[in-house]
Amino acid sequence: MSQTKSTPAELGKNWAGKVVDVKFPLRQWLGGTEQSAVFLTERAGTRKAVIKLIPADNRDGDAQLSLWKSIAKLSHPHLIQMFECGRCQIEGTRLLFVVMESADENLAEILPVRPLTPVEASEMLPPAAEALGFLHRAGFVHGRVKPSNITAVDNQLKLSTDTLRKVGEANGPRAASAYDAPEVAAQGLSPAADVWSLGMTLVAVLTRNEPKSKTGNGSPVAVSNTIPQPLREIARQCLQADPQLRCTVHDIVRRLRAPTASGAEKAVAEALQQRPKRWVLALVVLAALLVGVWLSIEVLVHRTPIPAAETQSAGPEPTNPATQSPPPFSANSGHQGVMPGSVRQQVQPDVSRNALNTITGQLKVAIQASVDASGNVSQAKFVSHGPSQYFANRTMAAAQRWKFNPPQLNGHAAESEWLLRFQFTPTSVQVFPAEVKP
Repeated sequence: MSQTKSTPAELGKNWAGKVVDVKFPLRQWLGGTEQSAVFLTERAGTRKAVIKLIPADNRDGDAQLSLWKSIAKLSHPHLIQMFECGRCQIEGTRLLFVVMESADENLAEILPVRPLTPVEASEMLPPAAEALGFLHRAGFVHGRVKPSNITAVDNQLKLSTDTLRKVGEANGPRAASAYDAPEVAAQGLSPAADVWSLGMTLVAVLTRNEPKSKTGNGSPVAVSNTIPQPLREIARQCLQADPQLRCTVHDIVRRLRAPTASGAEKAVAEALQQRPKRWVLALVVLAALLVGVWLSIEVLVHRTPIPAAETQSAGPEPTNPATQSPPPFSANSGHQGVMPGSVRQQVQPDVSRNALNTITGQLKVAIQASVDASGNVSQAKFVSHGPSQYFANRTMAAAQRWKFNPPQLNGHAAESEWLLRFQFTPTSVQVFPAEVKP
């Protein structure tokens, strides 16, 4: 990278269509940072994969490749699998690459819409903690536990693996994170630091706010009393300022899977026991995929039929989401005195057939629409932009033209907010609308 001042993210936008190591085509640009560019790629024997490119550094390139090769040997059902790594050169830029399993969703995509329920959070914690325990026993630390790194692959919860470090290894260049333990800057990463980050993640997904770390006097971080037990106590034990006082990942699993409990803890345990043992993150990921805030059956009964799209896509006919199976979690089924709104007119993005043919797998764009009391979109913003500016622009133009039947508050039309999740594949365009307010 010494030959240019451009970052991988800037360069990567022009690399689509290139082939790495003669066998990994750079398909769809997924994003990047100052230190990396990520693409969807293909790998023999794998339905899809991603490839991450970082600048090659003669001083530590060999060490990075050695670390990736060690990570590739790890095998755990709740860890993203790492396949291959190596060196390459694209347009004169020397790079290191690593090919990994492609995740379908990540937990951070739910939080702009809603927090997790206590049961969802309780189902997320054990597999995440088990994966961390496996890493710690193998001599690794994760180093970046946070919602965006808790993913799902084929309905299975998996932690990302591209940030792993060996226990005791120097941090190297890494940006500070709001989820970092207070001792990380001075002492480096550790299993206890991973526990802190897991506690921060737990609070964030339950409250949609990261807890404030005020640990200069050695006191634990304040955890909101609105978080039910046993999750509140687990968070408090994770967020002890002194690493020696923190619980372990084994403690977390044991606490949530204990056969006996009392009060609110018993209620959570009973709810977990009623779930299928193969609970998987589908319960969370489907909530993200289908927004996790669908109207309840009662609301669907009162929905008016959605008329034909005002503008037709040049691609295949869209699928009406109302015909899909409902997700495991519904939106509020209507507070007392509230009659939910409904879609009156939806407009499909005007995308070309050629553009659809460039998609590998799925491409998703999510837009939050503010709707006035007359049912018109007054403001729209991206919740998830997606990797393509073309699809994002066409989707935003369509979303701004949607019309709604406004919700009724005590008999009067009211303003509302809707989340519109558009999902594109080479053969279909689907839209999953959900009213998130009131």
